[in-house]
Amino acid sequence: MKNRVADILGIEKPILQGPMSWITNAEFVAAVSNAGGLGILGPNAGQTTITTSPEETAERMRREIRKTKELTDKPFGTTLIVGGDLTYTWPILEIVIAEGVKVVLLNGVEGTLTEKIITPLKEAGIKIVYRPLNPTFEDAKAAQAKGVDVYVVTGFDEGGTLPSSAIGTFTITPMIVDVLDIPVIAAGGIGDARGVASAFALGAEGVFLGSRFIPTVECPAAQSVKQMIVDSTAADLLFYRTLPAYYRSLPTPFAEKLMAMDKQGASREEISRFEGGSSALRIGMLEGNGEGGIISVGTGITSIKKIQTVQEVVEELAAGIK
Repeated sequence: MKNRVADILGIEKPILQGPMSWITNAEFVAAVSNAGGLGILGPNAGQTTITTSPEETAERMRREIRKTKELTDKPFGTTLIVGGDLTYTWPILEIVIAEGVKVVLLNGVEGTLTEKIITPLKEAGIKIVYRPLNPTFEDAKAAQAKGVDVYVVTGFDEGGTLPSSAIGTFTITPMIVDVLDIPVIAAGGIGDARGVASAFALGAEGVFLGSRFIPTVECPAAQSVKQMIVDSTAADLLFYRTLPAYYRSLPTPFAEKLMAMDKQGASREEISRFEGGSSALRIGMLEGNGEGGIISVGTGITSIKKIQTVQEVVEELAAGIK
């Protein structure tokens, strides 16, 4: 398969697994890479508890990177969240370089992508996949000028933290493709080979998927969560405001409370405080506890019909690459 994304990242198939906060680990990421795609360790990969220590956060990532290297000799990625004062970003960046990780996914917001982050990565020969929270013309051009290798354009169809602009994946993909020379990867609402083919028809040279990989044997998400995704469609999703913009979730008692707060006029700040940040994802998706957590997925879940292996999912998605 000849493809710019595959060539740049050193992979067989331009299929990237999203770094879902609490539900990635070495086994899962290695399975994606071994299947020919790019597995990516999420911010809390392999963890079940929260730490507020930047140093411990980085050491946890070091351990998970080393576990992954024992399970695959293929390239895989590590996530760097770019924002704020880089308190958590910098220690992980140093470990990523020291451990020889081949690819870094930079998750960021506009204006936070700086040479302080890019320069050491490029000097270490690490490929940079940049995925902003809110893709815009200005952000895309700035990222290209700063030297990122691949740009991920995320539409409103995604799971997790939604963009503030409600532009669908298949609308915003060609918008960004048309202003960049570097390859673009489409993210949001892609659930099967038809979605992959659609993304490529619009100029994307790769796809980035999270929800599609949750109902797999290797994913550490709770079994009840995997089955709920299989049994649900996009029509079942709840939608509510929070910080920084919006979230959606499959129906859980906790998600219903959040949606009710939104309908009753609570502020984004109030809803976010009640939600408890990423702990709601850990409780809902890793532990399978819907009383205290959410199950955040994208609109592409409608096409997911069964729990499969990662290898089977990658092969099915690859059938849509033209």
